[in-house]
Amino acid sequence: MKQPGFFDVDERLARLSRPGDQLEAFSRTMDFDVFRPDLEKALAYSDGSKGGRPPFDPVLMFKILVIQPPEQSFR
Repeated sequence: MKQPGFFDVDERLARLSRPGDQLEAFSRTMDFDVFRPDLEKALAYSDGSKGGRPPFDPVLMFKILVIQPPEQSFR
């Protein structure tokens, strides 16, 4: 296995963006942060005083559910 070079990550991201990255298209057309107040209210995360792992960002999880391909959806 070849050791990655300094610019390999940038080149890989550029190759992924060329054919039309779906995530980039969504971020240009829709502001998902509009849903943040409703998601936080619906999820009712604890304040974290008891410790434990912090929860994932609710907007990130919402994006994952919305953007996932149909064959990966819940059955």
